[in-house]
This record gives sequence, structure tokens and C-alpha cells, in this order.
Amino acid sequence: MLAELRDLEFNDIGSAPPSVRLVILSLLLIVILVVGWFLMIKGKTEQLERVQQRELTLRVEYEEKADKAANLEAYEAQLEEMQALLETMFRQLPNRTEMDKLLVDVSQTALGAGIDVQLFQPNAETHHDFYAERPISVRMLGDYHQFGEFVGGVASLPRVVILTMHDISLRRANERDIGVSAGDGRLILEGSVKTYRYIDEEEAAARAQAQAQGGNR
Repeated sequence: MLAELRDLEFNDIGSAPPSVRLVILSLLLIVILVVGWFLMIKGKTEQLERVQQRELTLRVEYEEKADKAANLEAYEAQLEEMQALLETMFRQLPNRTEMDKLLVDVSQTALGAGIDVQLFQPNAETHHDFYAERPISVRMLGDYHQFGEFVGGVASLPRVVILTMHDISLRRANERDIGVSAGDGRLILEGSVKTYRYIDEEEAAARAQAQAQGGNR
């Protein structure tokens, strides 16, 4: 067979022995199948793999959304419960009529702790759904013990007081600071704190009405 293939003249394949022609046809068929696989089947196989991967992704997304949909009522109930709890907590904050007195109490608590209150300036309020925040510019001179006593005193006030620090710096005082002498050793607390109060239903309704009237002008 190998000898016949070596002696074969490809210009005259028709006169080749049947066994040789069968081998040549088999080889041609294999080549055609391989080329066809690369041109058609391989591309379809890769497309099928992409579709299967997309199907898997969509199935996972569907299962996640189905799980959320099944628990939607529980999530909504939990959200309402959290909102009610948050509002209850804010109700424990001072209201509008108590706020000014509370600011005085906070300032007096600092003075009572022996702190030199060089600046305690309440600024304009920012209003939210059911609470308002009020920034206070502060500058206080004291030692660690006095600041600790001040924090404890604020925590023991009859009304809940929340003070959050914003752009606050605490540093050792030096002779260039007001009211400080050489070797003082005290600290300067300087920056802005925010305190919060509750907006009751009456005030919220009044503010909503005022905003509506302002928008209609």
C-alpha cells in the first residue's frame, strides 16, 4: 500500500487501485470533517457554553430575587419596626422649647467641671424628617480629668443629649493660646460639635405647610 501511494500520480488518481482511492477518499473526508468542525461546530459549541453560563447566572439571579420576594413582607415589617424604634429614640431627645435651656445646661456643665469655656456658639439648625441637628462652635481649655467630668455631667442631664464631634482637634495648650501660662499642661478642645432635638408632629406639619406655601409663590 505504501509503495502504491509513493508511485501514485495525482494527475491520474482515477487509474489508482481501489484500495489507494479508498485511502485518499478517507483522508479527504477526515480533512473535510476537521475543517467543518472548526468552521461550524466549534463556534456553535462556544456559543452554547456562553448561553449555558448566562442561563446559570440568570438562574442564580432569579433564585435571589424569588427569595427576596418571598420575604418581602417580613422585610417591610422589619423596616417599619426599625423606623418606629428610631422615632421612639428620637422622641427622647429635647424638643424645640427645651433646646435653648439644654444648651445652657451643657455650657454650665463644662464650667462646673472647671473647664475654661472660651467659645460656645450655637449655629443655625439643619432639619430632617423628624429631628434637627444644631452645630456648635466650641473652644475649651482644661485637663483630661475636667473633660472626663464634663462628659459624665452631660450624660447625667435629665434629657438625652447627643453630642457628635465634627472637625474637632484636641491638643496641648501653649503660651500663644488665650489664658495659658508657661508650663500650664492643659489641653485645648476646639472645633464643632452637633447636638440634636426631636421635631414633633405639630412642628413638622407647620414646617411642611410653610414649605408648601413658599413653593406656591
